[in-house]
This record gives sequence, structure tokens and C-alpha cells, in this order.
Amino acid sequence: MLLPALQPGRYAVIRPPRALAHRAGQAWEQLVLPASARRAELLLSPANLAPLAHPRNAVVIHDVAPFHDPSWYGRAYRAWHRAVLPRIARRARLVIAPSDYVRAELADLFGLPDERIRTVAPGVDSRFAVPGDPAPLLRRLGLERPYVLAVGTEGPRKNLALLDAIAADLGANGLDLVVAGSSRGYIPAAGAASARRLGYVDDADLPKLYAGAAAFAMPSLYEGFGLPCVEAMAAGTPVGAAGSAALPEACGGAALLASPHDPDAFAAALLEAAGRERERLVAAGRERAAGLSWQRTAEAIDRALDLVLLSR
Repeated sequence: MLLPALQPGRYAVIRPPRALAHRAGQAWEQLVLPASARRAELLLSPANLAPLAHPRNAVVIHDVAPFHDPSWYGRAYRAWHRAVLPRIARRARLVIAPSDYVRAELADLFGLPDERIRTVAPGVDSRFAVPGDPAPLLRRLGLERPYVLAVGTEGPRKNLALLDAIAADLGANGLDLVVAGSSRGYIPAAGAASARRLGYVDDADLPKLYAGAAAFAMPSLYEGFGLPCVEAMAAGTPVGAAGSAALPEACGGAALLASPHDPDAFAAALLEAAGRERERLVAAGRERAAGLSWQRTAEAIDRALDLVLLSR
């Protein structure tokens, strides 16, 4: 928890019980949290939503995906977020966006004044830059050939169907396509898969899984930032990503971008990233990732909160 460490005594952390998740956790957030934080000058909620009953919210809104394609989420999840997110954003003393792309969306969708929105990019954990030897993990997972890695939950927004469409093409060029990530009940299930699915991969194993890859792929149709791209960069893996939404901003010129609707162009970008562009992209990616630390993020959020408190 970097914010409490940054200014001891200024911040208090309120956590839900470990057993609560999804709907039960949202009930805790709306009913219990406001009472627990009633004496706080500001309540900072870091994960898109905040208690409607609390009068002094600061909230990090990572994206507005539920306001895009209705096929991306189940009906109940989409309806809940479309109902509460505008009210939370409009009432908040401060809204923090991970990218200028999302900042512009928030201003446009919810009519937020510019002075109440700040852009603060997320950080990359330092362990991604020192992943260690990936060989034991790759043997355990049965990854015997060079592979292109994707990380993300199953579902239409992540556009993993594009990877399934190009898996044979990359395989013919000596590269397996591997996807790490699980499914969630509120996200529609994907169809038949050609790329290999690893399922859930323990967080402690991710740096090595990134580092062992010939390239990293992120073909998402929409991202509010795209942190896995920068995690891959930190681990020394070249990135091919969709040129959509906030992904170009997150990659900062250190990735090859292609249309998420053009399988041939995306396959070509990944082959370039794993081949003749690899050395250049690895160097550019490490430089990009080095500029995005959680310490930097915490300091920027602390400064933004300062401005709100001083304006009261």
C-alpha cells in the first residue's frame, strides 16, 4: 500500500472481508463502506465504483467499457454499471483516469468539468523487470516451442478470437499462440479456441511467462490503458498491440500496432515483433516501462488529492 507509506498518518485503509467478491462485495461497498468512512475528508475508491451514499468521493475510473458494445458483458453487470457509474462520477470531488483517452470519454459521456478529472497512468511492479529464469516454469506448463503470449480474461472485448484466427499462420512460422487468463460469470463465454489456453496463471509466475515469450499480443477492441503491454515490456518482451482506444497511449511508441479487425495485419505485426524488430522493441519497451512505476503513480494521486483538499 504505497499511499499510506508515502504519508504515514494521512491515509487509513478500509478493506472488505476477504470472502466477499463481485455482487456481495458491491453490497459491502454501498452499504458498509460509507459508514466506515464517515469521518474521512475524502474517500478514495481505486476500482471504478464508489459508495453513492458517501458525500466526499474520489474515484479511479479505469474505463467505461459497459457503455460500449452491449455484447461485452452480461445484462445485469452492464445495467448496474450504466446506472451507478454516471452518478458516482458526477458527484465525485475527483475522478482519476488511467489515460487521456478515458479522461476524454468521461468528460464526453458524463459531462464532467475538466478540472475534476486527472490522468494518472498506472505503474508496473518492479518484479517484472527481474523475472528470473523462465525455463522451469515453461517446462511445467509444457511450453516447448517459441510462443506468443496473450494475457486476459475470455470475452468479446479482449478479441481473443483474432488470435484463434491467426494461430495456424503463426504456427507455420514456428510460433505457438498461448493465452493466460480465466473466464468470469458476467462476461459472455468465447467460442472454439485454436490458440492454447493456459487458464488462470498465478500472479507470481507472470513475470517469467512474459519473459519466456517471443512476443506479447494484445488485440483488445477496447482498453482504458493496457497495463499487460507495459508489464511485458518491463520483462524484455516485444509487444504487438491493437491500435485502438488507449493502447497506443499506453504503449508510448514502444510497440507495433495493428488493426484489431485485420488478422493478417496483426499476424504480420507479431512476426515482425518476434523477428527483425525484436531488438529495437525490447530496448524501447524497457525504457517505456521504466517510466511507469507504482511509486510515481502514488505520488501523482497524492498530489491530485492535495489539490482537492486545498480547494475546500
